[in-house]
Amino acid sequence: MAEDEHLAAARSRAEEVGVVGIGTGGGAALRFLASLIQASSVVEIGTGTGVSGLWMLRGMASGGVLTSVDLEAEHQRFARQTFTEAGIASQRFRLISGSALEVLPRLTDAHYDLIFVDGDKREYADYYSEAMRLLRPGGLIAFDNALWHNRVADPAQRDRETVAVRELGKAVRDDERLMSLLLPVGDGLLVAQRVA
Repeated sequence: MAEDEHLAAARSRAEEVGVVGIGTGGGAALRFLASLIQASSVVEIGTGTGVSGLWMLRGMASGGVLTSVDLEAEHQRFARQTFTEAGIASQRFRLISGSALEVLPRLTDAHYDLIFVDGDKREYADYYSEAMRLLRPGGLIAFDNALWHNRVADPAQRDRETVAVRELGKAVRDDERLMSLLLPVGDGLLVAQRVA
């Protein structure tokens, strides 16, 4: 699926501030997943400049609301610009500047249809724990960079980020509350549905 000028502009802004938005394949997968479950309440960890947020907003139910958390207020300013230029009504997104591990505990339990995680890889286990509390039964959680530049499959790679992503994959696979799938798009998109 080709990206339009709004996504291209968001990617250009991402380059300016040194962040990497989800790839086109991953973005299209997120849009599809949001549409599939008619997501009306979505949490995103790692706003960036709005690339993944715009993909999800385009798949969500027409009145759906995206809550996106990022440490960098400048990134969120760019994301707001992305959403506004793409014609997304301001009441459809809530941008919260701060640490996800400080913000997530304030969100409502079992309320969210979809949670997308693209934050600090070393904190993926903590995001996972919070996401399970926030996710409604039948809801989806998705982690970007599940292959982590093809390092996860190589046991010789022992840096903190790689180990954290590898351990997350095992935890999700072994969690009986989840049915999971690793999509080989971009840098890997680990998707799981809460079944219990």
